[in-house]
Amino acid sequence: MMGLLSALKTEHRERVMALAHDVSFPSGTRIFEEGRKADRFWIIRTGAVTLDLHVPGRRAAVIETLGPGELIGWSWLFPPDTWHLGAEALSPVRAHEFDAEAVRRLCDEDPGLGYALALACAQVIGRRLQSARTRLLDLYGPYAGGISP
Repeated sequence: MMGLLSALKTEHRERVMALAHDVSFPSGTRIFEEGRKADRFWIIRTGAVTLDLHVPGRRAAVIETLGPGELIGWSWLFPPDTWHLGAEALSPVRAHEFDAEAVRRLCDEDPGLGYALALACAQVIGRRLQSARTRLLDLYGPYAGGISP
């Protein structure tokens, strides 16, 4: 197992997975939109998902492509619980879906699990921020195509 869940101790992983249910998204499905309510998250089982960022006056910029074992959505963990990016199924996707409120309750009941999950999410956030920065510099930096210094 890769990604977010592998960072948890077995007992914590089992408690979180007990809250999961399986979902699927056909290719091209918008999973969530930037700025909307973040009330769930997913762990990809199969397929690929792109994360994108709205850029005024332009097409959304793809920030990262995620695959099996990776977390889709971390915005549910922090107020105001709104998505910071958008997500779209690049191919048919099967995933474990988690209700954010149920997971937050579990974290409140077990602070050790909550800390481990928050730390694992923080690591994902750090990687995503670096990826977004790099991608935006590639797209819109002074030597990127389409923008002149």
